[in-house]
Amino acid sequence: MGRVLTLPLLSPSLPGMKIVRHTDANYSTKVREAAADSSLFDVEIEQRTRAILDDVAARGDAAVLDFTEKFDGARLAPDQMAVTQAEFMAASLKADEALRAAVAEAGANIAAFAKKSRRKDWSGRNSHGASVGEKFDPFQRVGVYIPGGTAPLVSTALMTITLAKVAGCREIVVTTPCGRDGAVNPAILFAARAAGATEVYRVGGAQAIAALAYGTKTIRRVQKIFGPGNAYVSMAKRLVFGRVAIDLLAGPSDLLVLADDTAHPRYVAADMLAQAEHGSGHERVWLLTTSGAVLKGVEREIALQLRTLDRRPLIQRVLDRNTWLIQVATVADGVALANQLAPEHCEVITRAARRVSGGIVTAGAIFLGNWSPTALGDYVAGPSHVLPTDGAGASFAGLTVDQFQRRTSVVEYGSASLKKALKTVKKFAELEGLGAHGRSAELRVK
Repeated sequence: MGRVLTLPLLSPSLPGMKIVRHTDANYSTKVREAAADSSLFDVEIEQRTRAILDDVAARGDAAVLDFTEKFDGARLAPDQMAVTQAEFMAASLKADEALRAAVAEAGANIAAFAKKSRRKDWSGRNSHGASVGEKFDPFQRVGVYIPGGTAPLVSTALMTITLAKVAGCREIVVTTPCGRDGAVNPAILFAARAAGATEVYRVGGAQAIAALAYGTKTIRRVQKIFGPGNAYVSMAKRLVFGRVAIDLLAGPSDLLVLADDTAHPRYVAADMLAQAEHGSGHERVWLLTTSGAVLKGVEREIALQLRTLDRRPLIQRVLDRNTWLIQVATVADGVALANQLAPEHCEVITRAARRVSGGIVTAGAIFLGNWSPTALGDYVAGPSHVLPTDGAGASFAGLTVDQFQRRTSVVEYGSASLKKALKTVKKFAELEGLGAHGRSAELRVK
């Protein structure tokens, strides 16, 4: 696409959106502000979440049910937490052909992608002639969190459970919030069962993560917890790490668009609004562009498109709190800032987008060009949409099938290879003052 024509502004700036240009005197200060806000380390959220975890650890089902009533408005008994076979059947009967086709199409792409990245056992010979290698076994019991609330993420059921199924996990335990009537979204139930869930519980929030991590009378503890969630779910996963394994910190969504004058403002604005509509208020959205015309065009398009969206009040919260339109001097400066922000989703809409994207090393997922909206990754492209947020991409990668596999190293020496290794073993044992280590090898040779 060629240069974008400069058009007159048709609407005023949206209040709250932060506009920064590299020529501003306070540019560096503003850029630091754009990178500073993160719900992963919010002290108040941490205190509230820790209290929930401690209560569930102490009282089990009773605490889970109390929090379910408090936060979701549903009064349940312990024997009502598990979704029944009758409910699965009812959800299947409600699933129309369009839903069935969508689940089948997306599921096939996700499974195919997962199969290609599954880890395989291997073995070889080391310098002593001994056999060494690795084996990869699926976790036997995993927990998967599926967000509900204002946006029941049906697609997340496929983006998580499918990977567990491909990896070979025997017990795939799903927790997801219910409505005030205790019902779980039937489309989520249909997708979860189609993807391979073996148990589903109508429990959401930090209390669900606590139940999976500590175990209750009704919900047996799991080995590893997967899936995205709101700020409290992400905080709960961070706090239970070590008691169980977790996949990554996947909280409120964020998007960064790196654009030059080849980007279409209408498309960019639509993608920014799409990520802002999740509704928690902790979502973050950035535009980094070298083009003043694109910046103004995106600003105008956001104002125009927002008028037509059903979730406008939720989107407006994100526009007010955490939406930044930043004009950078060069694409290289944009790449450097993108790496600092470590976005969950990163759209690169520039000339030579694939080459430019090679310099971005902290993004959860990268989408190239004007024709690759983030929504494709959210739903159908193949890679899981469970990605690191709030800057966690600097340390974490997105969800992949091998995270459902447990690695074990395997070592097999014979008498000849042990003799070759003995001198070095004894030296290390001597250096570390651990004589029994050396003796355990030496007595076999003698």
